[in-house]
Amino acid sequence: MQQVTSFFTAIGGQFISPPEHICKRLEGIKAFIFDWDGVFNTGEKMESGSSTFNEVDSMGTNLLRYAYFLNHQKLPITAVISGERNESAFYFCNRECFNYSFSKTPHKTDALKFICEKEKLEPHEVAYFFDDVLDLSIAEICGIRVLVNRKASPLFTGYCVRNNYADYITASQGGNYAVREACDLLTGLYGDYNRVINSRTHYSEDYRTYITQRRLVKTQFFTVKENVVEEIKTDPA
Repeated sequence: MQQVTSFFTAIGGQFISPPEHICKRLEGIKAFIFDWDGVFNTGEKMESGSSTFNEVDSMGTNLLRYAYFLNHQKLPITAVISGERNESAFYFCNRECFNYSFSKTPHKTDALKFICEKEKLEPHEVAYFFDDVLDLSIAEICGIRVLVNRKASPLFTGYCVRNNYADYITASQGGNYAVREACDLLTGLYGDYNRVINSRTHYSEDYRTYITQRRLVKTQFFTVKENVVEEIKTDPA
């Protein structure tokens, strides 16, 4: 574990919680949930309201899910919870076979509660990747909290540290492969990084089993209106 964490401190990652504590909590994690704007991207919007993602981060989420699969012989629950409607997030969740995509969710714990009830999870069994104020209601109660760095928000970062909202702060900023960094860290903390990479490289039987099961996941799309979760119909293709 020390060898893994040293790579991340070397690039500027900050362990707010001791790495051994994060590693211990990782044993009980059953879901990986991501904010979208400012995490997969810089937060900049196009006229349509959409914002992009990159394939480097996408691969990071896939390798993390595969590492989980090798450890637990089943898929983790995965979701994006966004405060805004975002066509790129819909497309990403559908393509990557995430379980849930929440959009226009002003109070994000409404979405977390819904997911936990449907999947029989507790908040401490969730790892959450976030960057801003709207995310704190989830970060307050999740098991592992990864704060995506933004150099323009030093007061906010300090607030998160002082009030125990973050376990790790990425060296990379949103839109600059922060998701890959965070996923790489957790994948490494599972303790079999070489196996994950070798298996994916050679498209092993284990990886083929994983990808077959992943393709069976059909993304469900929701929004929250006046604290009520509503399913939405969308065509992310």
